[in-house]
Amino acid sequence: MMPQDSMTSIVQRLARQARVTFRNPPLTVEASKTFLENQNKLKSMMTEVRATDLKLVPRKMETSPVAPHPYRGVPPVTYMQICETDEFSMGVFLLRNGASIPLHDHPGMHGMLKVLYGKLRITCFDRLDKMYPDATPGDPHSLPPFQTGALRRSVVRSTGDYTDESMPCILSPDRDNLHQIDAVDGPTAFLDVLAPPYDPDDGRDCHYYEVLPPPPVRETGAKKTPREAHDQPMEVWLMEIPQPPDFWCGGEPYPGPEVSL
Repeated sequence: MMPQDSMTSIVQRLARQARVTFRNPPLTVEASKTFLENQNKLKSMMTEVRATDLKLVPRKMETSPVAPHPYRGVPPVTYMQICETDEFSMGVFLLRNGASIPLHDHPGMHGMLKVLYGKLRITCFDRLDKMYPDATPGDPHSLPPFQTGALRRSVVRSTGDYTDESMPCILSPDRDNLHQIDAVDGPTAFLDVLAPPYDPDDGRDCHYYEVLPPPPVRETGAKKTPREAHDQPMEVWLMEIPQPPDFWCGGEPYPGPEVSL
């Protein structure tokens, strides 16, 4: 007889590993060796998952453009929920050609994202906790007073393209926690694990942001070397905004193997 675990779907095994990993997540990633070991196991398993494991068939290129309003046409993004517990949620996001999940955050949450088909461009940001009086990318006082409270000083961490052959994109409460996700050159789907799930009643609501344009460059006496300019992350101001009107998320039934926890 085959071992029982070899007959269990990879989705079921992913869910079990996610439950073990995020049952007692540390406040900081560095605080727990056990957490890092379990997170690496989950990352390794997610690297192997493919669209066929979830019984997903890649969508064809749509002939109609992404609808600009939730009451016109199909949604630009849909979500298939696989499972959700108090510790984590797991599901699949499907993006139409040209669709984006706008820049948003995951307050106090860990996460993992694995492309199943198509190509995604993911741009990640980190918030800076301290405000420095010098070398800021803009002057928040140039905005109306009611807007300055919505500003977040941040740095651009990375921008990269991901396919089904790529490693998962990982976020933590402190690193890569804000990101924008864009479908590139066609429809795209990705597996998403968040821990703990969004819960506005527990302080984990989703917030959206836009990047403010940089101020005009002013000449100074000191100039950075090309290496210094390359090594220093680009600082930006993010302003919290309402959910963009051209983004909304619909729902679809999950067609893959059942998950029980």
